Amino acid sequence: MTIHTMTNMNNSALVQTTEKPILRAFDIKKIRGDFPILSTKVNGKPLVYLDNGATGQKPGYVINAVSHYYKTTNSNVHRGAHYLSDKATQEFEQSRTTMQKFINAEHREEILWTRGTTESINLVAQSWGQRNIGPGDEIILSTLAHHSNIVPWQLLSEQTGATIKVINIKDNGELDIEQYKSLLGNKTKLVAIGHISNALGVINPIKEMIKLAHEVHAKVLIDGAQAVSHIQVDVQDLDCDFYAFSGHKMFAPMGIGILYGKKDLLEKMPPWQGGGEMIEKVTFEKTTFNKLPYKFEAGTPNVSGAIGIAAAADYLNSFDRKMLSDYESYLLDYATTSLEKINGLKVVGRDCHKASVISFNIDGCHAQDIGMMLDQQGIAVRTGHHCAMPLMQALNIDGTVRASLCFYNTTKEIDQLCKAIGVALGMLL
Repeated sequence: MTIHTMTNMNNSALVQTTEKPILRAFDIKKIRGDFPILSTKVNGKPLVYLDNGATGQKPGYVINAVSHYYKTTNSNVHRGAHYLSDKATQEFEQSRTTMQKFINAEHREEILWTRGTTESINLVAQSWGQRNIGPGDEIILSTLAHHSNIVPWQLLSEQTGATIKVINIKDNGELDIEQYKSLLGNKTKLVAIGHISNALGVINPIKEMIKLAHEVHAKVLIDGAQAVSHIQVDVQDLDCDFYAFSGHKMFAPMGIGILYGKKDLLEKMPPWQGGGEMIEKVTFEKTTFNKLPYKFEAGTPNVSGAIGIAAAADYLNSFDRKMLSDYESYLLDYATTSLEKINGLKVVGRDCHKASVISFNIDGCHAQDIGMMLDQQGIAVRTGHHCAMPLMQALNIDGTVRASLCFYNTTKEIDQLCKAIGVALGMLL
């Protein structure tokens, strides 16, 4: 039995049921009731959690699903000759099917369990990259990239002699697509770009960029870590070759992630790590490897994490996703208008197509100081370079204060943020 959430007419209590969550109308009070941590007090003040770009909070639906697994099913999966192992295996593999449907992959074998986006990208770099990229080949990255979508390709470049090319940004923070077109050529073997910038919230036109890359026979990897909680992703429609994302940013546990890869590519790729589940037969003379997806899943898997991320997918799908997106856009507009009324505050990445992320600086104040002052008032934001140092260098700044919004946030919380900034400025300036 799986734990699922049902919202009754009087409250948003969680009950145990074999049914998936029903499609619900948007009710912010009930939604906030789904997330236990939102009732936390910080320094005697209500928590205002605006650090969703770093990690999303967990609904009781997900917490209960993971807890239920450990209470009733805990066992290692595959090859167990007993009831608990069979049950755990069924839930584990059903979770894979859930994630296949969540991103509309054609085959369940295209869903690989990883620890998160970073491991997924490293897997592609060291498996597909080592087989397909050599001296003189070109890898295209973007100025908006997270370090996790830069460093693995730098390592591969050092190992293979490949060259890295970089898409620049325009003044508003969006990628320069005309320059991107000029970088593409017969030496381009891979384009690795983010779906949404974690630092600025810019939504990249990845469908167009994928099509352009395929015209020169290059493969495309999409870092979707910031996208899956905001946008309904369809990998077949995008036609990307690889898509990576993490569970913890979409309200699932930490330490679980997904690498989607087209089946024909994954079948030709060698294993990245050895041991455990990824083998078919081992002798000291030779090892043969398991079929997809297991040849990429060495060792004991994160079974509870897989169940948790599937529960998070069910939870998200219990809503009209466009409705959630529209609400987040409303919050973004409200927050941008409110913040820009503060003297000396400048939003970084203002006039662009973006998700609900606002990065800003205030004249005469260090971002870290602002973050600390906001924390004293119960408001959680992130400060610094946001693992996007090349972007900060391109913007000629050291970092920003980042408020990243989610559908469980409210306009009242944005008002509290603005008020708290005013208090902070009164003490800092």
